[in-house]
Amino acid sequence: RMVKSVVAALQIGSNYEGKAATLRDILSFENQILESNAKLVVLPEALLGGYPKGDMFGAQLGYRLPSGREEFTRYYNNAVDIDGEEIAELEGLSNRTQAFLVVGVIERANSSLFCTAVFISPEHGVVGKHRKLMPTGTERLIWSQGDGSTMPVIESGCGKVGAGICWENHMPLFRTAMYAKGVEIWCAPTVDERDVWRSSMRHIAHEGRCFVISCCQVQPTPAQLNKTVANWDDNRLLIGGGSMIVGPLGDVLAGPFEKEVGLLTAEIDTDDLIGARYDLDVVGHYGRPDVFSLHVDESARESAVFNK
Repeated sequence: RMVKSVVAALQIGSNYEGKAATLRDILSFENQILESNAKLVVLPEALLGGYPKGDMFGAQLGYRLPSGREEFTRYYNNAVDIDGEEIAELEGLSNRTQAFLVVGVIERANSSLFCTAVFISPEHGVVGKHRKLMPTGTERLIWSQGDGSTMPVIESGCGKVGAGICWENHMPLFRTAMYAKGVEIWCAPTVDERDVWRSSMRHIAHEGRCFVISCCQVQPTPAQLNKTVANWDDNRLLIGGGSMIVGPLGDVLAGPFEKEVGLLTAEIDTDDLIGARYDLDVVGHYGRPDVFSLHVDESARESAVFNK
């Protein structure tokens, strides 16, 4: 089958005023999404809920300060529920624009938080989610680990989409599992703005012979909140963007888009994937199952299981 479509990365940052303001910022791009005719839009990691870069939540080895507990409570209250009003608003945006959305959120689950990518279909609303498997470094203070039950590859209308959030993109076995599920458009919500990250995105596209949409937050420091985007001091950005769209041979189709808020688009054709995999299909003719095998546990992990 041949599917040509416009895909996009919406490079934007969490609003310091909280999730309601961030939601307003996202919704303000509705006309641009419509005008671009984008059928798939990827948004950054932790966009709704926020990525608290530089915060320590009152933690040092061996003890936690009361101020950190208060800070975590505020952060928890700014997170979202998958069945909550913010996601419902994004379902409406998806329906009105007819764009499949992949949105980075901080998800509440009981008293714990997950860094999650939510998949939203124009026709059916929320159709899946992926919880980040391995929070990086001190992210583990505030985010729980996902499990194998939320690693979907979903038909989007543009192709089969899956998501790897920030540094879990560096996990070779995770990538192998996603390739084996048939991912065609690899969505990478992130806050990593570095050049080496961009090299990783090109590598994943080339290795998996898939399209890659990397979408990074762009965020001013608090000191620049009263400035317009045009007047931001590039040397004082907390997160600098760098979103990009990559083709299945590692060629950059759009971006990197740096230090600005906006919609980055490219036209893709999933028919290109067949030719790209002609000489490299890492889970097909280029695999060696007689030498290597991967076993993936997709069961949900619960702290308490009640049998009646």
